[in-house]
Amino acid sequence: MAERFDDDMLVCRCEEVTVGQVREAIRRGACDVTDVKLRTRAGMGLCQGRTCEALVQAILRQELGLPADKTGYSTPRTPQRPVSFGTLGGDIDE
Repeated sequence: MAERFDDDMLVCRCEEVTVGQVREAIRRGACDVTDVKLRTRAGMGLCQGRTCEALVQAILRQELGLPADKTGYSTPRTPQRPVSFGTLGGDIDE
């Protein structure tokens, strides 16, 4: 992925994060995939980064000149669903 991406290109379709937003996060101090994720939400959507993580890594390599092993990986999370307070409190009727 040696080509330069346009700033308006979508990186994360789930959270609608653009290349420009990722670059801005890097300018503000993000230096790995987790930092970009925390600043932009790229990788926090339904796919949990399976679609966008490689693009975020490529942008980090381009912008910071990092080798591939220094861009990091996002921490996988299990899908969650809302739980009512009644369920947490042991209410059987929930």
